[in-house]
Amino acid sequence: MPRLIKVAAAQIGAVHRTTPRSETMQRMLRLLDSAASMGAQIIVFPETAFTTFFPRYLFEDQEEMESYFEDDAGGSSIAESKNVKPLFDRARELGVDIWVGYGERTPEGRHFNTAVYYSGRSGEVLNKYRKTHVPGFVDPPFPGAEVHLEKRYFETGDLGFPAFRVPGLIPDTLKEGTTETDTQGKGDPIIGALICNDRRWPESWRPYGLQGAELVLVGFNTNGKADDIYKPGKPISLEEAREEALHHHRLVMQYNSYANSCFSISSGRCGMDDGKFDLIGGSSIVDSDGHIIAEAKTTDDEVVFAEIDLEECQKGKKDIFNFAVNRQPQAYGMITAQKGIVEPKLLSS
Repeated sequence: MPRLIKVAAAQIGAVHRTTPRSETMQRMLRLLDSAASMGAQIIVFPETAFTTFFPRYLFEDQEEMESYFEDDAGGSSIAESKNVKPLFDRARELGVDIWVGYGERTPEGRHFNTAVYYSGRSGEVLNKYRKTHVPGFVDPPFPGAEVHLEKRYFETGDLGFPAFRVPGLIPDTLKEGTTETDTQGKGDPIIGALICNDRRWPESWRPYGLQGAELVLVGFNTNGKADDIYKPGKPISLEEAREEALHHHRLVMQYNSYANSCFSISSGRCGMDDGKFDLIGGSSIVDSDGHIIAEAKTTDDEVVFAEIDLEECQKGKKDIFNFAVNRQPQAYGMITAQKGIVEPKLLSS
């Protein structure tokens, strides 16, 4: 039986360091309204969606740095935080679900790159995810370098990769207590979440695959600017750098969707922040065979929409990626036992 849901990525264009939060919020509300008018049940926003991508700056003023983070309303729920409450309130009015990224400051004063899944039907946060693969630097590698300083501002995520079910998206799903013996792919949709650099690591996706995830949500901010930090001695044009970054983005979204037999939605920031920081966009919806079925056409605010059938995931889950039949975990010990590269011994002369 088809298991159809309508989904959207809400791509956001340039947001500058001086852009007021209220202005960005109005743009997000317009995107939310537009996606909902298309019938979207799940709407995915980018990483750190409420502000510019602030980890690119070296802040001398601690108060300014802290201003980019959100408190979870005393630890209860980001949906009640005054800066961002209008987005969650609108989702509740519309009865749609949203997934949105932000800088999280905990009641203990810890800082994470975080995203939450909020159900507009129930008015509850159903899942929180904290970015695991935090890239970049603690300090600029040389004076004046404008690079990601995520390791300076964010701790490594500590919530792992728990998949979660979302009720109310598909009618007549199996529930706890059913007498049916084969329940795979018949319950409420199983969803996973990742943030930006996490999408590049197969270790991020496989735990979701092993939990039967049918849809993985990804928010990102990816730099397209040519930079000698990352390609030393190989200067390339802005256009070449953007195409290379888009290639890698598509590659990881398509392959990992295929290798885990799941759909994915990626929603990115894009455009030229502050006139000099190029972000690629490329927001997309990918099917469980790794095909892009919808992709952003601009580098500005844009809704990317598709209707997807989660039943299609079962083909891969029961065939080539039938984990129960074909995985060999006893052979994979090195993956968790070792962190860096350890080369085989050098050969004798």
